[in-house]
Amino acid sequence: MPNWTRICASDQLLPGERCVAEVDGVMVSFFNVDGEVYAIEDVCTHDGGELNGGPFNGFIVECPRHGAQFDVRSGEALCGPAYSPVSKFPVRVDSGVIWSRDDRWD
Repeated sequence: MPNWTRICASDQLLPGERCVAEVDGVMVSFFNVDGEVYAIEDVCTHDGGELNGGPFNGFIVECPRHGAQFDVRSGEALCGPAYSPVSKFPVRVDSGVIWSRDDRWD
């Protein structure tokens, strides 16, 4: 798949789990929610901290530094101190492999 980055085998990211991978030079968090994989940039728009390591429940990930929350499906900021969304990345599962790419500049 041209321009797509291999993230991991789909059986390495089970429901309720997450991982972080570099996609086109950007750190991206991947979340498996009930068998559907979502990807957002691994950065809090409040102060640039990593989202990885913060609480993750359902579709919500919380920044471990100041508690801002984001929807992993859309990147939408759900509560302060962050008010801007994080970038969302496309995800494709093909032949048991999770793929993603940075489509922000297409």
